[in-house]
Amino acid sequence: GGMDWKRSLRGRLAAHRDPKRSEQELKDEEMELFTKYYTEWKGGRKSDNASYTNIPRFYYRLPAEDEVLLQKLREESRAVFLQRKSRELLDNEELQNLWFLLDKHQTSPVIGEEAMINYENFLKVGEKAGPKCKQFFTAKIFAKLLHNDPYGRVSIMQFFNYVMRKVWLHQTRIGLSLYDVAGQGYLRESDLENYILELIPTLPQLDGLEKSFYSFYVCTAVRKFFFFLDPLRTGKIKIQDILACSFLDDLLELRDEELSKESQETNWFSAPSALRVYGQYLNLDKDHNGMLSKEELSRYGTGTLTNIFLDRVFQECLTYDGEMDYKTYLDFVLALENRKEPAALQYIFKLLDIENKGYLNVFSLNYFFRAIQEQMKIHGQEPVSFQDVKDEIFDMVKPKDPYKISLQDLINSSQGDTVTSILIDLNGFWTYENREVLVASDNDSTADIDDT
Repeated sequence: GGMDWKRSLRGRLAAHRDPKRSEQELKDEEMELFTKYYTEWKGGRKSDNASYTNIPRFYYRLPAEDEVLLQKLREESRAVFLQRKSRELLDNEELQNLWFLLDKHQTSPVIGEEAMINYENFLKVGEKAGPKCKQFFTAKIFAKLLHNDPYGRVSIMQFFNYVMRKVWLHQTRIGLSLYDVAGQGYLRESDLENYILELIPTLPQLDGLEKSFYSFYVCTAVRKFFFFLDPLRTGKIKIQDILACSFLDDLLELRDEELSKESQETNWFSAPSALRVYGQYLNLDKDHNGMLSKEELSRYGTGTLTNIFLDRVFQECLTYDGEMDYKTYLDFVLALENRKEPAALQYIFKLLDIENKGYLNVFSLNYFFRAIQEQMKIHGQEPVSFQDVKDEIFDMVKPKDPYKISLQDLINSSQGDTVTSILIDLNGFWTYENREVLVASDNDSTADIDDT
């Protein structure tokens, strides 16, 4: 058998050296082969090529509303998939074991408080910690946590916190995905409402909430997600965006039974905060019809929002027979309470942009500032000239176009909160004006020192 292939090879080489074959014959053969390969390549004989049958199918149509069986199948398979993902995560016992191993392999010398570990020991722990931990013991993660240790070690605590954070993120992602009914990586309002409703019993800080308040609590919580994460008002938000923003951290902070008073007050999702917002709404609703009229809303905050601005709120926002419901009110509160945030500035900008031009010009600024001037007259204050205020606003914002202020200009200037306060709220304007007085008096005193 060994000789056969040698013989056939020799035969083939001899054939090629056959002197009887003319130049023309060789050319013809070349052309024939070229034509054969070219037609195959062009797909003339698709069926002959086995690799076509091996290309995996990568597009699956989503089942339609009426394909009940397909929908059920899809939901089931997603649930199974998420359970499997969940089992891949470290549980508490495995995390404790990881901590124990890291602690055992810490690398001396001890400098300061932190226990440290070098790369060699880090890899040893990686081998012992089991397959679930494998993904965390990479050179990349080690390098990421490497700061300025002279011995090239990383802090055990920092590494462990990194692992915990990752596990927590994956848990939360799986938790949120269970509510993603369409399985498209988005949550609609109703999906997020269900998630938060079922989360309430797991948050000790919300133990005191009355059952009857749950629906208002859920509405209050969900609104914050949608106000900031769905600025185009599409009615759905990406699960990735939910994970990337800090709101879930705030929400899950309510697991902590010892939460400080100030943390509760600054956390939108805490019971005191939700009750405060809903309580204000009830207080404003003088005729107790569950809705706010423009007149009722005018007492919001310090009661110094201008009439013209309130007119715009009721023109632009969703109302029912000219009154706003709690949900619309929440958007209003979130916008006015977070005036430094782009989403809030977008909300207020739309109200200030009366002609819907995409920018504010001298006309629109004057339109709103007139109302401030009128209020000053009513309060017996000397009205300030619009010219001065207009110049100050353009100086603060420094827009690209010297005659127009776009939303982006307002956001970039990081003065958006001040500018909007000057235009919509007498109290806000007054605070701004007197700040000028305070700054001026400071300057006077320094001037005196310079003179001496």
